[in-house]
Amino acid sequence: MKRDFLTVKDLSADEMITIINRAFELKSGKDASACPLIGKSIGLYFEKASTRTRISFQTGIYQLGAQAIYINPNELQLGRGETIEDTARVLSRYLQGFVIRAYSHKKIEKFAENATIPIINALTDLHHPCQALADVMTIKEKKKRLKGVRLAYVGDGNNVANSLIEAASLAEIDFVLACPKGYEPDSRIYKTACSNGAKIDVLSDPKAAVKDADVIYTDVWVSMGQEKEAEKKKKAFKGYQLNKGLLSLAKPDAIVMHCLPAHRGEEITDEVIDSHGSIVFEQAENRLHVQKAILTMLLDTQNRGD
Repeated sequence: MKRDFLTVKDLSADEMITIINRAFELKSGKDASACPLIGKSIGLYFEKASTRTRISFQTGIYQLGAQAIYINPNELQLGRGETIEDTARVLSRYLQGFVIRAYSHKKIEKFAENATIPIINALTDLHHPCQALADVMTIKEKKKRLKGVRLAYVGDGNNVANSLIEAASLAEIDFVLACPKGYEPDSRIYKTACSNGAKIDVLSDPKAAVKDADVIYTDVWVSMGQEKEAEKKKKAFKGYQLNKGLLSLAKPDAIVMHCLPAHRGEEITDEVIDSHGSIVFEQAENRLHVQKAILTMLLDTQNRGD
C-alpha cells in the first residue's frame, strides 16, 4: 500500500523515531555502499526556490542508487490546462516517487489523492515536515534526549512552526512559541496537538518563551511569497530578534537553531548565528540524512505492499 508524507502527523511517534534512528545510521556511514533504491526514478517538482531541500533530496536520491528527475513547473502541461489529477496519474506510470514543493497545501493533497506512488511534501505554505524531522534529529543528536526538552521558537508562526508543533507533540518536547499578535501558528494544528496532550504554549513575549530554554529556534520573518508584506512584518516583529540579550535568558548550554536561509541582522544577529552554541549547519546537514530515511521507508513500504 502506498504511503505519502504530507505532514508530520502522517506518522506515529514510533515511526518518527524509526526514521530518525535510520537517519543516524545513514549519517554514520553504515551501509554506505548499499543502494536500496537502485533502478528507481524520483521526480522533484519545485514551485518555489530552494537550496537545502532540493539539493539534499537530489543528493540523497543519488546516494540511495536512484535517479532524480528535476521537473520545472513551467515545462509541465499543468500550466496549459492539464489537470493535477491527470498529471498525477501519468507521472505514476513513470516514477516511483514524487517530491513536491508548492505554494498551496491543497495542491499537494490533490496530487496525493490521485497518484499511485508516494508523494513527499518538500514545503507548502502550511507545512514543512521534512524540516521538522531533521530538527528533531538534531535536537536528539545534541541533547541526547527528546522528552522534556524545552524548545522555544521566536518569530513567525509559519509552516515551519506548524510542523514543529506536530513533531514536538510526537516527541514529547515541551514547545513554547513567541509570536506577535496576528502571526500565531495555524489554530487547528495547535488545538489538535493540545487535544492530544502535547505541551504547547503560544505567547507574545519572547523573553518569557526563551527563559530556561534548552533550544532556541527562529526563522525568517518574511516567507517566500510574502514579499509585499515585508515592511509591515518587519515592524510587527520588532523585539523578536534572536540576539545576545535574548539568548542570555536561556540555559547556559542552550543551542541555537535556524532552518535557513537566515536574514542576518533581522530575525537573528551575526553574533548569535555564528556563536559556539549555534548548530544551524549541522541542522542543515541532517536534512540529507532524514530525507534519505523517509525515502527508503516510503518506497520500501510501496515495494512490500504493506
